[in-house]
Amino acid sequence: MPNEQIKKALSAARMSTYELATTVDPKLNGALALYAWNSQVSAAMLSPLHMCEVVIRNAISDALTAEYGEQWPWSTAFEISLPTSGKFNMHAHLMAKRKSKATTGTVIPELAFVFWEKMFTGRFDGQIWNKHLKNVMPNINSAWNTQVARAKINKDLNKIRELRNRIAHHEPIFNRVLADYFQLIEELIGFRCSATAIWMVQHQQAQLFFATKPP
Repeated sequence: MPNEQIKKALSAARMSTYELATTVDPKLNGALALYAWNSQVSAAMLSPLHMCEVVIRNAISDALTAEYGEQWPWSTAFEISLPTSGKFNMHAHLMAKRKSKATTGTVIPELAFVFWEKMFTGRFDGQIWNKHLKNVMPNINSAWNTQVARAKINKDLNKIRELRNRIAHHEPIFNRVLADYFQLIEELIGFRCSATAIWMVQHQQAQLFFATKPP
């Protein structure tokens, strides 16, 4: 009876995903165990995701500072380089977030993860990445040219942003190979600073959950 009450509180529609996935009998017992694990591992993944986002946006800010100066959010040259259309309007987003903000340091955390991801699209190679990528991310594979390295970062950021969004909206992630996502996060941080990547691994609990997923 308590399990049925929990199912009702969480909603039958939400729990159906977990009931279909579990191999435990009775199904509801397995579904609730899987749901609890999904919640716990989601919470644990937020720490490495947080560290990755902060490291990446600071790397981009350093590149923008080198190109446009410390007040880069207010740089006309940077502003006109941003696309003004598309599913995510980078130009409009920056305009909205810099409004009433006094310093670059107060603008940076206001910008969405997708803004930072899209900074690694090819349109910025000529002005930013050809000149600054290996300065702000010095541990990138030396065999990669700028376009290869930048494209990989963009692709990997897209993957982890999608995971982050699922976690933020309390969606299932139990069907993802979370160890692979963790490896991407560690690698991205390591491109910027190997010491920080090591420190991140030492101060997270996400890996403890990877091998404990209920059946």
